[in-house]
Amino acid sequence: MPRVRLVDEKGGQVGITDTTEALEYAYSKNLDLVEVAAQADPPVAKVMDYGKYRYEQEQKAKLARKHQLQIQVKEIKLRPKIGIHDYETKRGHVIRFLNQRAKVKVTIMFRGRETSHPERGRDLLMRLADDVKEIGMIESPPLLDGRNMVMVLGPTKSAGVANRDAKAKDTQRSEEAVQADGGGQAAPAPGDEEPHPGEEDVQAEAGLSQGHPAGP
Repeated sequence: MPRVRLVDEKGGQVGITDTTEALEYAYSKNLDLVEVAAQADPPVAKVMDYGKYRYEQEQKAKLARKHQLQIQVKEIKLRPKIGIHDYETKRGHVIRFLNQRAKVKVTIMFRGRETSHPERGRDLLMRLADDVKEIGMIESPPLLDGRNMVMVLGPTKSAGVANRDAKAKDTQRSEEAVQADGGGQAAPAPGDEEPHPGEEDVQAEAGLSQGHPAGP
C-alpha cells in the first residue's frame, strides 16, 4: 500500500500520506503504525502503542468472558394425564431449576389417542407456567413437535432471590454467633473456681485438723 489515510495517536485525522512518511511519523513519536481499516480506499493506518493496544483488547475480552452467563437448559417431561403427586414433584423440579438461573424445557409426551387432544397438554403447560410465574416466564409458548408438545421457561429477575437472601441470613447468624462466643466472660483465674461437690468437706476437715488439735 503506497498511501494510507493517517490517524495520529490522539485520534486526529492527519490526512492521506505516503506509507513511508506515515512510518517515519510514527517512529518519530516512538510509536507503531497499525492498519485498522484495510478495506478502505486508501487503507486507514493509526499511530499507537501496539503492545498496549493488544493488552487492552485482551483485558476487554477477558472481562466480557467473565461477565458472560453460562445458560443451562434443563428438561422436564410430563404426561397429559399426570397425577397430582407427580405433578407437584415435577413442579418442584422446575422451581429448583429456575432458582438456579437455568432455563427449563417442559415436554408433554402424547401416546396413542392422546394426540387427538393436544389442548390437554397445552392446558397443563399453561397451568405450570402460571404456578411458577413469580420466578419463571414463558420464552417459547407451547408448540407441537411431532408427538410431543414443548414449552420453554426462563428465569425472571426474582428467580433465586429467596435462596440468596437465605444464604445471607445464614451468614449473618454465623457471624453473630461467633461474635457472641468471643464476647463471653473470661474464664476464672486459677483458685477462683467454685469447689466441686465434696471438696468443701475435705477443706473443712483440713482446717479443723490444723486449727484444733485433737483431744487426748
